[in-house]
Amino acid sequence: MRRLAFTKMQGLGNDFVVLDGVSQDVQLSRDDLRLLADRHFGVGCDQILLVERAVSPENDFRYRIFNADGGEVQQCGNGARCFVRFVRERGLADKDELRVETLGGIIEPRLLPNGEVTVNMGVPRFEPAAIPFVADDEQREYTLALNPGEFVHVSVLSMGNPHAVQFVADVERAPVLTQGSAVERHARFPEGANAGYAQIVDRGRLKLRVWERGVGETLACGTGACAAAVAGIERGMLDASVRIAMRGGILAVDWHGRNTPVMMTGPAVTVFDGIWDAPPQ
Repeated sequence: MRRLAFTKMQGLGNDFVVLDGVSQDVQLSRDDLRLLADRHFGVGCDQILLVERAVSPENDFRYRIFNADGGEVQQCGNGARCFVRFVRERGLADKDELRVETLGGIIEPRLLPNGEVTVNMGVPRFEPAAIPFVADDEQREYTLALNPGEFVHVSVLSMGNPHAVQFVADVERAPVLTQGSAVERHARFPEGANAGYAQIVDRGRLKLRVWERGVGETLACGTGACAAAVAGIERGMLDASVRIAMRGGILAVDWHGRNTPVMMTGPAVTVFDGIWDAPPQ
C-alpha cells in the first residue's frame, strides 16, 4: 500500500487536496486521482494540486492541477492562492513572491502580510486559436446553439484555461445546473470550457456562479472570476477594479486593458493534514 501525505485546503469554499511532490514520490493514475477526489470513498475535493520542482531554473516550482474527474487542466486561480500558502507553511519556500510553472503559463503569486494572496494571472487571451475556440475571427460576443431553438450569447477568453461568460439579470435564477454542462462540452470548445454566469451589481461589483470544466458548479472559481471581470471591463460595463461575490466569498480582480496582466486577490486557508492510503498499483 502506498501512503501519501496530503493537505486539505480551501479558497472561498473551492476545496483542494494538495500533494507535495518535492518531498515525496507521487505517481497517481487517473483512476487514483478520481478516487482521491471522491467525497464518499476518498478525501474529497474539487481539484487535486501537485507541487513539483520547476523545470526551468528561472522558476521556483511547477504546479499541476487535476480536476475531480482525473483530467489535468491548465490553470486554477483559487488553487494558485492555496499553492503559495502551502509551500510557505511547509518550508518549501522562504520568500513571499514566487514564479510558478503551470500548463497555462507562468503565474506569480504573492503572500500578503494580512494572509491573503495576490496572484498575477497573466494576460488574458481573446484570439480563438489561443483559447481554443472554433471561430473565423475574434469577436466580443459569440452566439452558441445549445439545443434546437436554444441560443446563448457568451464572451469567450482564456485565463490559461477556456471560459465562456454570460451576463444575466439574476445570477440566482441562472441555468447553471441545467445548462452548464452543455456549454462545457460544446463542440466549439475542443478542450471544453468553464461556463460563467455573471450579474452586474454596479460598475465595481459582480455576482458570479461558475460551472467548472470536469467538476460541475463550485462555490468559487478564481479564473472564472478573472474571466467575468475581464469580459465586463472589455465590454465597457465595469471599471478596472471589481469585487466579485461568489457563493464561497469575495475576490478582488484588477485589470487595466489589453496586453496587461490580471491581478486577483483573495484568501487561502489550510483545513487539515492527513495520510491517504492509495490503492496498490
